[in-house]
Amino acid sequence: MSFDDLTLDRSDGIATVTLDNPEGRNAFDTGTADELIEAATTLGTDPDVRCIVLTHTGEYFGTGADLTQLSGDASDEPDIRQLASRLHEAVIQFHQAPTPVVGGIDGVAAGAGFGLALLPDLLLVSEDARLEFAYPRIGLTGDGGSTFFLPRLVGLRAAKEIALLDEPIDAERAVELGLANEVVPADEFDERLDELAHDIATGPTTALGSTARLLTESFDRSIESQLAAETDTIGQATATEDYERGFAAFFGDEEPEFVGH
Repeated sequence: MSFDDLTLDRSDGIATVTLDNPEGRNAFDTGTADELIEAATTLGTDPDVRCIVLTHTGEYFGTGADLTQLSGDASDEPDIRQLASRLHEAVIQFHQAPTPVVGGIDGVAAGAGFGLALLPDLLLVSEDARLEFAYPRIGLTGDGGSTFFLPRLVGLRAAKEIALLDEPIDAERAVELGLANEVVPADEFDERLDELAHDIATGPTTALGSTARLLTESFDRSIESQLAAETDTIGQATATEDYERGFAAFFGDEEPEFVGH
């Protein structure tokens, strides 16, 4: 599988999707969005994938739409709509992946890159990372899932402050707000990202993926429907080999060796 704007690598159950257009500051056009859709769709149906990592090369995780690919007419709504629609399909595919997604940012995430940065179940940032909503600067509203994920991560009041005041958020502040889980020195970033991915990839994949979805979807459910979903997913988990291994290890006072199914 060959891409122009990203790379896809698989190793030991970890699939790493790397945004790889540093010269273009990892800006998004419809081609990038289509490649993300293809990668997410492929990984979502691969039983050997136990963790998806979403990261980047260069100083930018993503800087929003590639404005040079638009018509140049600020009123050209169809161009913007088409790009947003394709990017949103990519967000949906990653969001619905059956395995956990780990994000890693060692630079700037702005605009649509900001929205994509909020998608992962866990997000690691380096001390050089910076998150920027950025849309008000060109008179646009948020896309890329930003208005969906942001209030769920930080609460409605803080989400409105971030979006309306549009002030850059450094790495430490991102962790304080709940936008990221952990900040590390830049020279430790790659190693720590590998550790996080390995921790997820060696866990009970079905249970971890289902738990992540339960937590995300709880915002839209009543307690009755949430508990019904818990009943369904815990029942499904008992049908996995990982459950059998975990159960046996628990009573054998051993560390379980999960296989991902």
